[in-house]
Amino acid sequence: MAQPTEEQAETYDRLVPMLTAAHREMSDLSKKKQDGIVNSLKIRNINRLLDELLKVLGDDPSRDFIEKLDEDTLPQNSDVVLLLSQWQAALGQFKRRHYGRDRATFEDRWFTVENPRS
Repeated sequence: MAQPTEEQAETYDRLVPMLTAAHREMSDLSKKKQDGIVNSLKIRNINRLLDELLKVLGDDPSRDFIEKLDEDTLPQNSDVVLLLSQWQAALGQFKRRHYGRDRATFEDRWFTVENPRS
């Protein structure tokens, strides 16, 4: 499992808050109506986000356990919440593996291909 690039780390930092917002929105919808069907516009927007996050994960083993939303079947709110929760867990593990305290500078940062762990 390779270290991420600086670009992957920047993309992570930019998109994970959007994933968190989408998860929160879908959780709120699911509380109101679990079996409500998600419209195709929401699915397309979420999948655009997930496409970019797949690139961030690269060859991370957690990729085998996450998937995008199926635009053909139009999932229910509760299904989307479950799927986004899995994405959040996978991305959290990814960050724990590649982000931390730099012993040389005593600062928290991404350990990347361009700037590996010292």
